[in-house]
Amino acid sequence: MTSLTERINAANKAGRKAVIPFLTAGFPTKTDFFTHLEELDANGADIIEIGVPFSDPAADGPVVEAASIRALEQGVTLHWIMQELIKRRGQYQAELVLMGYINPFFQYGFAEFAEDAAKAGVSGLIVPDLPFGEDQEFKTILKEQGIALISLIGLNTPKERMQAYAEQAEGYVYVVSYMGTTGAAVAFPPELKKTLSDAREAFDIPLALGFGIKEPQQLEPFGDAIDAVVFGSALIKDIEEKGTAVPFMERWK
Repeated sequence: MTSLTERINAANKAGRKAVIPFLTAGFPTKTDFFTHLEELDANGADIIEIGVPFSDPAADGPVVEAASIRALEQGVTLHWIMQELIKRRGQYQAELVLMGYINPFFQYGFAEFAEDAAKAGVSGLIVPDLPFGEDQEFKTILKEQGIALISLIGLNTPKERMQAYAEQAEGYVYVVSYMGTTGAAVAFPPELKKTLSDAREAFDIPLALGFGIKEPQQLEPFGDAIDAVVFGSALIKDIEEKGTAVPFMERWK
């Protein structure tokens, strides 16, 4: 059992869903990013997903894409993220997960990245464009450093495919709530309940629901079908409007 699984299980035992905010590294500025990271950590985040800016973010909607471009314009790189997190290791109560596309990790070097991520206190990694079946080399390297490669499933993932994922899944499963990019949905599709039901049968680790999450009330139809909630675009918008992450996090307490 990884520290990510343990953290979500602890939240569930306390009678709540684990809270997983996503924030793009270096947004809105390099300095302010760490201020907001501290705010998230101090206001209920169980796990924090840190987005690695990339020039072609295929799965990201306009809000996260704009945040990535803004960060890249300020010179934010994966090396910068690693070095800054290494400096701050031990400062955060929340578990840290990096979410990004495969190219920056490949350019960094898988082994070097895994070593630095371990030094930085990173517990997990999400790579949306790394196909299942082509992830073994990276997964093995990460596992040697105690870092989980987190699986993503969606509405188009058949149960048989989920069962194949489940044989190697670590940390938690990221369930994408709809077909599309982040932050776009106005309502969850009806087939999401079946996807969650199939996933619950296939996996023995927690399920985290992401994409299109803005308010706790959105989760009410799903009850205990999910163990954790991921939100990003709505949080980034709120930070842009208010200059702080605290009001958004207050919704989830």
